[in-house]
Amino acid sequence: LLLNRFVMTGEEIYYSEKYYDDEFEYRHVKLPQSMRRQVPRNKLLSETEWRNIGVCMSPGWVHYAFHNPEPHILLFRRPLSHPYATGPPKTLTEMKTKAEIVQQ
Repeated sequence: LLLNRFVMTGEEIYYSEKYYDDEFEYRHVKLPQSMRRQVPRNKLLSETEWRNIGVCMSPGWVHYAFHNPEPHILLFRRPLSHPYATGPPKTLTEMKTKAEIVQQ
């Protein structure tokens, strides 16, 4: 029901590009202002809860924090060791080296 109302308003959920540190890949999700009341301010959302409000991402993402000045921005992270984690983008040199190994 919530997802249908979201689609009818024509508003969109914004998904950031991924960013990384040595342990995790991160991304933030910006919900439309009209959805901000659907996000509880006193607890982090389980995967079921964030999927139920219309957030769609691959498995393994965990809602780990809020962006306090803007509670409609949800912060997610996923361990780099997770099977679905992609890790930081490869450099051109790394891609060439990998291609050379495959050709051998």
